[in-house]
Amino acid sequence: MVDYVRIIPCLDLKDGRVVKGVHFVDLTDAGDPVENAKIYEEEGADEIAMLDITATVEARTTHMDVVRNVVSAVNLPVTVGGGISSLEDIARIVDAGASAVSISSAAFRNPTLISEAAKRFGSEKIIVAIDVDRNLELPSSYEVYIDGGRTATGSDALDFARKAAELGAGQLLPTSKATDGTKAGYDLAITRAMAEATGLPIIASGGAGTLEHMYLAAVEGKASAILAASVFHFREISIRDLKEYLSERGVKVSGR
Repeated sequence: MVDYVRIIPCLDLKDGRVVKGVHFVDLTDAGDPVENAKIYEEEGADEIAMLDITATVEARTTHMDVVRNVVSAVNLPVTVGGGISSLEDIARIVDAGASAVSISSAAFRNPTLISEAAKRFGSEKIIVAIDVDRNLELPSSYEVYIDGGRTATGSDALDFARKAAELGAGQLLPTSKATDGTKAGYDLAITRAMAEATGLPIIASGGAGTLEHMYLAAVEGKASAILAASVFHFREISIRDLKEYLSERGVKVSGR
């Protein structure tokens, strides 16, 4: 495990273009994925995440041509997610050069995929993404959502996080529907709860709007990595400024 907080720009993809929404809907075009990835590498990103956000609901796999184009354009680890539902899907993405895959709906529907994937490819390559929303009737007050945040499951998010960890997930990527795209701050409660309950590296996601939000994700949310999209895509925050800010406030970052 690295001893610094990683900065991960996220390329949410639809029809081969980068998009950004609010609460998982109302999508706005944010440019070409390869161009964005190159900019983020130059700015000092530690990794790139690519999530094909409509692949699952459109019952298809991730666009492999886009994956190959981005992977070949940068010298950074690239995580790929969206429409991944089998070991064969994971193998295709890993063979294309991705450093890790993010599985979500398929991991919930078929948890044995987590253990089989971890055994075949290594836990370090398996990230389980968990979309959540508030549900005060559940023990953790958070419910798992699947199908790109469209389908409520009735299942407790923290219970599923523990299960994913037990089955061999290497990292968890929780995203709160309530904060996604709002720029009002991450949902620190669920990020911190998953970190404490599982001991896994947690990637904070959904809601970054300021440098302070990202600092709080690392310190109060106990996140091992900070993922953001629109503030990077629309050049509201630069990765270099973010790293300088975090470093000045005592959060260790890479020297990239």
